[in-house]
Amino acid sequence: MNVAERLASRLPGRLGERAERPVVAVVRLHGVITPTPSPVARATINTHALETALTRAFGHERLAAVALEVNSPGGAPTQSALIADRVRGLAAKKNVPVLAFCEDVAASGGYWLACAADEIYAHATSLVGSIGVISAGFGLAGLLERFGVERRLHSAGEHKARLDPFQPEKAEDVAWLKAMQTELHAQFADWVRERRAGRLRGEEAELFSGEVWTGAKAVELGLVDGLGTLRGVVGERWPDATVAVAEPRKPLLARLGLGGAAARFGATPADGMLGAVEALEHRAVWSRFGL
Repeated sequence: MNVAERLASRLPGRLGERAERPVVAVVRLHGVITPTPSPVARATINTHALETALTRAFGHERLAAVALEVNSPGGAPTQSALIADRVRGLAAKKNVPVLAFCEDVAASGGYWLACAADEIYAHATSLVGSIGVISAGFGLAGLLERFGVERRLHSAGEHKARLDPFQPEKAEDVAWLKAMQTELHAQFADWVRERRAGRLRGEEAELFSGEVWTGAKAVELGLVDGLGTLRGVVGERWPDATVAVAEPRKPLLARLGLGGAAARFGATPADGMLGAVEALEHRAVWSRFGL
């Protein structure tokens, strides 16, 4: 028992009682999953931003459980896997249960994160699933010529310039991309099978089709364990617990209170354009789920 605990145990009433309460730590996983910490995006998820929050959440002395508050349409598969592995490693070290709570959406990489938990809960209206892999881009062949711009691309290696958006699409490049997507899809499905072993119901062809379901339907399919909210489930399971929220690291401009202005205007016209493109890309990921 440290000094603070000894002092608190001697105090009468609620203060001493509160110091002895178990702790349920909450980690918010909100936003698009991306490997690059963004200075302008309002909310992104990556290992860099989450490390401090995860270590703080699992570091409480009277830790009873950790709750993951998931609200993500997905994103980078490697970041999803790295974060999930980190959660499992910390949970094994502390020997505490991890619960995930799906909010508006826990889809694709967002569902990968949710599967890091021992139990998954969702609201009946949550959007859950999308166990698949997707790639998106633009075909801009001929655009530069129309404006009299000459593009110069030099590479060493036969396949170094695969799927260049300014060149006509090649069938062999599409075949390569689809093969990679198939491999990643298999890894995603294996992760879900491992984490949801004995709880999945329904045909795998349906479960791993990339379809998205409401939380109510996800319960029927065994993708989540039940309907409920963080407040309700934690309040019932640990009625005397202190809930401690561990916030992820915010982007620099957001910490300075400049994120909104920078995203709209940018420090320079180029910055403003990059911020606008980034915002559109993130908006497109959310819009796939009507959000």
